[in-house]
Amino acid sequence: MGIEKGQRLPAATMLRMGEKGPEKVDLGERLKGRRVVFFGLPGAYTGTCSTVHMPSFVRTADRFRQKGVDEIVCVAVNDPFALKAWGEATGAAAAGITLLGDSDGSFTRTLGMAFDAPAIGLYGRSNRYAAIVEDGVVTHVQVDKPGECNISTGEALLEAM
Repeated sequence: MGIEKGQRLPAATMLRMGEKGPEKVDLGERLKGRRVVFFGLPGAYTGTCSTVHMPSFVRTADRFRQKGVDEIVCVAVNDPFALKAWGEATGAAAAGITLLGDSDGSFTRTLGMAFDAPAIGLYGRSNRYAAIVEDGVVTHVQVDKPGECNISTGEALLEAM
């Protein structure tokens, strides 16, 4: 299946790093009444995620906000500790991008976006996608083929808005 236009994102509890450690985030509550750029990727510190995908959203963050986006959210099948460090290393934290951990991959599987790449040691990770989500409903989505990062970049999503 996969993420689709018109779909309400499934209920999920994600994790992010707060001032006092890991915090639970109710995804439905977070998205309620808001316009959000929502993108998924295989994981923190992986090659293309670190050199292409995340940097594209760091570069475009201000332009998304100028177009009325309330928040930019990145979801990865990682723990909140790794995501916090990666957000600092990539400049995502400084750019105001929220990194949410789908630590057990349940949200990613429910969304139909899970994939494995055994040759490089990735199991139960997320395929790349980028979406505009309004009040929890996907209004636009772009999904890359596994192993590619072309149409799910910040620039590509911004151009499609």
